[in-house]
Amino acid sequence: MQLSFLQPLFDRPGPWATVYFDTAQNDESGAKRRELSVREACRELEEQGADAATVEATREALSRVNPADDPSGRVVFAAGGEVVLSHRLSRPPQRQITGWGPLPRLTPLLELTGQDPDCLVAYIDRTGADFELRGAAGPEDAGQVEGQQWPIHRTATADWSERHFQLKVENTWEQNAVEIAEALGSAYEDSGADMVLLVGDPRERPAVHQALPEAVRRVTVETEHGGRAAGSSSAVLEKAIAQAREEFTRRRTEAALDRFRAGRVGADRPTDAVEGVPALVEAAREHRIDTLLIRLDGADLARETWVGAGPDQVAVGRSDARALGESDPVSVRADDALLRAAAVTAADVLVLPSPNGDGSDGPDGSIDVNVPSGGLGALLRWTYEPGNA
Repeated sequence: MQLSFLQPLFDRPGPWATVYFDTAQNDESGAKRRELSVREACRELEEQGADAATVEATREALSRVNPADDPSGRVVFAAGGEVVLSHRLSRPPQRQITGWGPLPRLTPLLELTGQDPDCLVAYIDRTGADFELRGAAGPEDAGQVEGQQWPIHRTATADWSERHFQLKVENTWEQNAVEIAEALGSAYEDSGADMVLLVGDPRERPAVHQALPEAVRRVTVETEHGGRAAGSSSAVLEKAIAQAREEFTRRRTEAALDRFRAGRVGADRPTDAVEGVPALVEAAREHRIDTLLIRLDGADLARETWVGAGPDQVAVGRSDARALGESDPVSVRADDALLRAAAVTAADVLVLPSPNGDGSDGPDGSIDVNVPSGGLGALLRWTYEPGNA
C-alpha cells in the first residue's frame, strides 16, 4: 500500500484531530445515530484538548458525510481549524475511533481501507482499448487508445488477393497490439497502479501482454471473462477482477515474508531486513525503509517513540530526539511515527496477517517465525552491515 495520498498531512504541523466515522444505516434511525456519533466524536476531541476551531471543522465535515456516497464510513484528519484530508473507508470501523495528538492516527486506516492493490484493467479489442483503474475509491476512467481501424476482419477465401488482404489484417492486429501495449505502459506509470489485468479479445489480449515493457509484464495477468464492447461487464468479470487482486496480494505477502526471513539481522552478516522499534527507528532516520511490515495486533505498535517536526526526527528516547536537532520532541506511538516516515519517503506498507486466536498461524499450530517480532519490521532499500551504520 502506497501512502502518497497522505502527503498533505505532513506538509503542516499538528496537533491533529482524527476521527474514523461509521455512517450507520441510511434511514431515519441511522440519521439519528450519525448525529449522536458526531456529537460524541466532538466531545471526545474536546476532552482530549482539541481547540474549538478544529473541533468545529471536524463537526462540519462529519455532518456532511453521506451514507449513500460512503456506505462504509469515512476518516477525517483536521488541524489548525480546518479539515486537511477526508478519505473514504472500504469497511466500517467496529467502533468509532477518535484521537487528538501530535501526529495523525494512521494505523486504523490500513485495516479500514484494505490493501487490495490498485488494478489497472485494460478492456481490449482488435481496434484499441479502454483503461479503468480499480482502487479503494471505486472504478475510475484511466484513458483509452485507438489503433488502426482498417483492415480488421479476415475473409474465408483462398484467392491470392484475399490472402494478401488477410496478411494486411494480421499486420494491423499486430501493430494495434503494440500501440495498445505502449499506451497501457504509460497509463500504468501515470495511474500508480500495482498490477494490470487484461480483459477482452482472446487473440489480441496475449499479443498485448507480450508487447508490454518487462516491468509491466511482470505484474500483468489475463482473464477470459468480459470484453470491450458495451454490456460485456458481468458478475463473472467482477469476480475475476476481485480474485486477481486477492491473488496479487497473497503472492506479494508471501514474497515479502520470504525476503524478510532470509534477510533479518544476523550477528556477523549483512542484512536487508530489520525488526523491532530501535532498528526500525534507525532505518527511518536514514530513509532506508523500502517496505514497512505491520501486523496490526503487534505489541510494538503502541510503543512510545519521540519525534520532531521532520519525519526523520524519530528516536526511542527523548534525549536521542533532541540530539537530532529537535529542541522540544513529543511522545507518539511507534506505528504513527513509522507510517509518517514511510509516507514521506515513498516507502510501501504491507499489512501482514495476524496469527490465529491461539497464537498460531497454520493448521498444525506452529508459530510463524517470519512475522516480525512485536508486529513491526521492514525490508530495506540497501543492505545494512551490522556495526557500520
